[in-house]
Amino acid sequence: MTTHVIDDLQARGLIAHSTDLDALRAQMDAGPITYYVGFDPTAPSLHVGNLLQLLTARRLQLAGHRPLILVGGSTGLIGDPKESGERVMNSKETVAEWVERIRGQVSQFVAFDGENGATVVNNLDWTEPLSTVDFLRDIGKHFPVNRMLARDVVASRLESGISYAEFSYVLLQSMDFLELFRRHGAVLQTGGSDQWGNLTGGVELIRRAEGAKVHAFATPLITKADGTKFGKTESGTIWLDPELMSPYAFYQSWIQAEDSKVGEYLKQFTFLPVDEVDALMAEHDERPGARAAQRRLAAELTTLVHGDAETKAAELASVALFGRGELTDLPESTLGAALREAGAVDVEGGTSLVDALLACGLADSKSAARRAISDGGAYVNNERVEDPELVLGREHRLPGGWSVLRRGKKAVSGVRTA
Repeated sequence: MTTHVIDDLQARGLIAHSTDLDALRAQMDAGPITYYVGFDPTAPSLHVGNLLQLLTARRLQLAGHRPLILVGGSTGLIGDPKESGERVMNSKETVAEWVERIRGQVSQFVAFDGENGATVVNNLDWTEPLSTVDFLRDIGKHFPVNRMLARDVVASRLESGISYAEFSYVLLQSMDFLELFRRHGAVLQTGGSDQWGNLTGGVELIRRAEGAKVHAFATPLITKADGTKFGKTESGTIWLDPELMSPYAFYQSWIQAEDSKVGEYLKQFTFLPVDEVDALMAEHDERPGARAAQRRLAAELTTLVHGDAETKAAELASVALFGRGELTDLPESTLGAALREAGAVDVEGGTSLVDALLACGLADSKSAARRAISDGGAYVNNERVEDPELVLGREHRLPGGWSVLRRGKKAVSGVRTA
């Protein structure tokens, strides 16, 4: 028996808030529905939080329903209010460029053919021709100011200040739902839990303007074990664009998932059946040191976002850097990305190994570097080096001019010789 998509979403912990799941289920059972999820181009790439929304859209599509993927050419010009303060407005030209980049990214995750093929829409199409008077008469009249003031993000900004532009953002997003209801018959909007006020704003606007009942549900905020938001690393956001974050770095962000959270991520970010995830976690609990769950998570997500070839390269790099694979088998781009993630630096030709270890952070002093070499704990391209006077030469350079340096079993970095 096929699991209902709502039951599957609940089993994966993907529904944090909802309007009326029983009514939504009944409408789905009566026939395929049209739904939408939106993304604002406030950066040149989508990130891991957006990925969860795209995968949720894909799950609904696989269940037979029709997705609309909205790229916010108009809402991206304003920006959803943040608790931390006013957003910096980007130029219209920049936002237009980002719209096209994001349009290409979302196309990876939903299918565009078949009876329930996806459609990408841009809310600039209906906001740009709209006059201010018509917007206030047709949309603004349905929004009581006291309810807008009660929104958490607005309330938190009242003392420090919030612009009328950001204050009114909820009207724009709500109008999107209304327009997609009218133009495409959309009856469901999905989004993150931080968007819940905007989602319900759209549901209420359609009720007031059209007398119709539509639906919304929000996925939970994805967090780390300490409760902080998942998706940020020491080096920044986990981007989907390989120009902003290499496939190797993307792979590493998942391989480092905490034991207490990896099962949750497997259910939410992969298409593995829930019972298969449970079996994998039982294996993981018996041998957590093997990190089988993290390796499966990283492989599934990197393949989904960057393809099989980049996943294989990232997996190979993960073992080759620590002496369990051939460094010469690595693509130059993967080797470079991996070493940059590890703190590799550029050095002049003729640099000694001692200076190289110090430059890339594998030793905190020349004496410590010499001691590591003398004690047999220093490696160049996975070959142990015991000569503290060694100078890195051409014979130590891999493609791209890289030399992989390792101290002990776990501390890896490198240098690139000009």
